[in-house]
Amino acid sequence: MAVAPELWIDGRPAGLEDLGHQALINYGALTSFVVEQGGVRGLDRHMDRLNRSAVDLFGEAVLEGCLRDQMRAALAGRAEAWLRISLFSRDLSLRQPDWIGAPQVMISVSPPPSPLPHDVRLQSQTYGREAPHLKHVATMGLLRARRMARLAGYDDALFTDAEGLISEGSLWNIGFIQGDTVVWPDAPMLDGVAQALIRDALERAGAPQRKAVVRLTDLSRFDGAFLCNSATPAAEIAAIDNHVFSGAADAVQQIGALWRSQPRQKI
Repeated sequence: MAVAPELWIDGRPAGLEDLGHQALINYGALTSFVVEQGGVRGLDRHMDRLNRSAVDLFGEAVLEGCLRDQMRAALAGRAEAWLRISLFSRDLSLRQPDWIGAPQVMISVSPPPSPLPHDVRLQSQTYGREAPHLKHVATMGLLRARRMARLAGYDDALFTDAEGLISEGSLWNIGFIQGDTVVWPDAPMLDGVAQALIRDALERAGAPQRKAVVRLTDLSRFDGAFLCNSATPAAEIAAIDNHVFSGAADAVQQIGALWRSQPRQKI
């Protein structure tokens, strides 16, 4: 049975008024990550994501010092957890969508989730998230995509445009292995923190990587593929639709090790 997360609003336990607004108004941004030994890999990137999203969606940034204080209060000394930080405002509604101001902060604390499995089989679907550069709370489309993929016998959904241009997955970014090179799709998508950390680690290691247009018709050019997000640094993809990859397990393991080499930043 799933454990209900603890919910905090602006540093205090969430109240009915706050949660009622969240249930009725689906507008906001979020970021989420694993806390390990009291630290977070890429925490500076998560904070930057929240601030950019706050300005984009509400017109004002949030104070990083206040965010960190609220995170520490919600953790209450716990060194291991999964945090989801959401930005919203009770002052913004369907009748007042032009409200501008600093958003409120909701923090969810729950046990760290299990990583996504390896050897996943993906179903390509023609779909693009609204405002793909934002990690926002409008999740109906991606949840439906995952549901449709599962009901069709796949593990998850991979998003493409009408011409087969590959962008991202339902909850993760995708990378391809071509020889000793990592190839990142060049398409509208969320620039994930795990993806960014892997790119940085590859650059420091002097490992080749590049960004390129990748379509479904290009899959035979690659030895393998992997997915990555903050809960799953690197998981090997076995197949996309009817295309089965020859395998790149060693390369994917090395990518996961590069992610784990990133330092944990204290909250």
